[in-house]
Amino acid sequence: MGKRVFHGVALMMLFSWVCSVTASVTYDHKAIIVDGKRRILISGSIHYPRSTPQMWPDLIQKAKDGGLDVIQTYVFWNGHEPSPGKYYFEDRYDLVKFVKLVQQAGLYVHLRIGPFVCAEWNFGGFPVWLKYVPGIVFRTDNEPFKVAMQNFTTKIVNLMKEEKLFQSQGGPIIMSQIENEYGPVEYEIGAPGKAYSKWAAQMAVGLDTGVPWIMCKQEDAPDPVIDTCNGFYCEYYKPNDYNKPKMWTENWSGWYTEFGGAIPLRPVEDMAFSVARFIQNGGSFVNYYMYHGGTNFGRTSSGLFVTTSYDYDAPLDEYGLQNEPKWGHLRDLHKVIKQCEHALVSVDPKVTSLGHNIEAHVFSTFGACVAFLANYDTKSWARVTFGNGQYDLPPWSISILPDCKTVVFNTAKVGVNSWLKKMTPVYNTFAWQSYNEEPALSSQDDPIATFSLWEQVNVTRDSSDYLWYMTDVNIDANEGFIKNGKSPILTVMSAGHVLHVFINGQLSGTAYGRLENPKLTFNDSVNLRVGNNKISLLSVAVGLPNVGIHYETWNVGVLGPVTLKGLNEGTRDLSWQKWSYKVGLKGEALSLYSISGSNSVQWAQGSSVAKKQPLTWYKTTFSAPAGNDPLALDMNSMGKGEVWINGQSIGRHWPAYIAYDTCNACDYAGYYTDTKCRAYCGTPSQRWYHVPRSWLNSESNFLVVLEEWGGDPNGIALVKRT
Repeated sequence: MGKRVFHGVALMMLFSWVCSVTASVTYDHKAIIVDGKRRILISGSIHYPRSTPQMWPDLIQKAKDGGLDVIQTYVFWNGHEPSPGKYYFEDRYDLVKFVKLVQQAGLYVHLRIGPFVCAEWNFGGFPVWLKYVPGIVFRTDNEPFKVAMQNFTTKIVNLMKEEKLFQSQGGPIIMSQIENEYGPVEYEIGAPGKAYSKWAAQMAVGLDTGVPWIMCKQEDAPDPVIDTCNGFYCEYYKPNDYNKPKMWTENWSGWYTEFGGAIPLRPVEDMAFSVARFIQNGGSFVNYYMYHGGTNFGRTSSGLFVTTSYDYDAPLDEYGLQNEPKWGHLRDLHKVIKQCEHALVSVDPKVTSLGHNIEAHVFSTFGACVAFLANYDTKSWARVTFGNGQYDLPPWSISILPDCKTVVFNTAKVGVNSWLKKMTPVYNTFAWQSYNEEPALSSQDDPIATFSLWEQVNVTRDSSDYLWYMTDVNIDANEGFIKNGKSPILTVMSAGHVLHVFINGQLSGTAYGRLENPKLTFNDSVNLRVGNNKISLLSVAVGLPNVGIHYETWNVGVLGPVTLKGLNEGTRDLSWQKWSYKVGLKGEALSLYSISGSNSVQWAQGSSVAKKQPLTWYKTTFSAPAGNDPLALDMNSMGKGEVWINGQSIGRHWPAYIAYDTCNACDYAGYYTDTKCRAYCGTPSQRWYHVPRSWLNSESNFLVVLEEWGGDPNGIALVKRT
């Protein structure tokens, strides 16, 4: 008897093990099928590099508490392969750790390998070295690109296989994505695009992951790859084959913020409406982009002028706190959807008109009945008769009846309290020291010099935001402007994004672009003296482009012409005279943001600390405040630059760029666009900059601020987010 029990237990254990390693993910037209069961899957995007490993468990748990089944993330090529063949999978880029934490929480993973990610991420996630592979053309039927892309995709797939992280191995990854929103690009470039997308799909499927692959915004995704929808609404979307499920990989929870723009917000009533409308039309997978947006630490933000904050008005805010009522209202929606799951994945709905702009979607199967009552009117309430009851429907809303009788949830009726977000000062008095960096000046010994203007990234390789363009201008004593006092006009045409003009070491002016038009023109009078004059142009990039047809060919920096008008000769073209170049700032080369590097220069203290001066570095130390509240720096008194804590960059700051948008009252009803509901017009696009708790020591935290064009550090405060 004992042996039989033992053998029985052993067989059960073996059966359990076999099931775990042969688990399967398939699909039909109703849903993704996990281990033989159709599922309504609720997903949310959390990008591991946009938070810290110490934040991950809490973010994942809050996502689970919010009713999510799946965590979706991109894989960021430029973070993982900063130089060819040299891989990095540590700290914020520890992808395996992130996936395993999701698994430990009992959630699935949708791994969007891409490896193009867009994502308002620097260079769309591609490493800058890729641009300089001989003969390469991005995202088309180009052999050098396909080789590099396949190598990285294979690297990630093999890494996941080694750790047994695909669901076919008992892991949490139930699906992967190849490429990203390629359909519009394919449409523009034609046959080479079609050949490339077909190749990408075949390449991905050939990697034999045992889970489905998807392509978003790719209507011609070849079988067995599933094409999916991205957007604010996807109710009318249908996959390109009846046997594929209706999936929504990006339901945009808000929008990103640009320096110079107000903050976009998306009402939760509209967001819940969009989800309910998608589900009532047969949708079975919804992902929130973003569920937690996080922070673009360092120089990772892109899209040109994208802020360091990537809050995205997500259900979890930049700091990981619940964004109420959005988090709670969506949680309640998810509960109701799960309550109805069996009927939703079993039959197609019967759709009935109940009046103008009013519909009922009914899922009826095996004694179960689920109804969605929808009012699409944006102004008026509707009273409808359905079954044996009458129901009042607010404008632009859907009521869900899990038993076809009782309304359990209405998308426009928010039963969750809003939370007031507060930034409370913890420290607002720091003992600052300053170091003024002198502008770079041309000399005979400059190692990089040419009789032309060079594109910026070709020189910097994106090792720095900064590139100096330097030249000399000789002024004869007989020049008319010397006598009449009318200073000549310097005109500088730049492909963007920011330009500081120094004449003989003094700041003469600044010009900058904006997201809609990153190009800029500096056109102003300049003070020139008789004899030799040093013109130093500091060109500043604000992230590299992340999307567009062959965006790797887009330019940054001073491309000219550069002219001087108002001389005896008329207008002098400086574009083709000798220019010398210097990559980066002196303070970057000296690593002034590190304790060891900061000791290499003399810092001013006390009353000698510089204020409102360009190219100034500031440093101080502070102790970490007690408690666990998230922290941020209030940079409202500063202009533009970068900030470091204990040698780690928390990102670019630019509070001097004031939001130029128009902010009006926001009505949730009606189709949402990213310009519909904006807030904080007339204030800095970003005032507060997240300081991760895990980056701090209990004492002696080293804070360094680079200020490009002038600010007062005495206005900087450390605040807590509550």
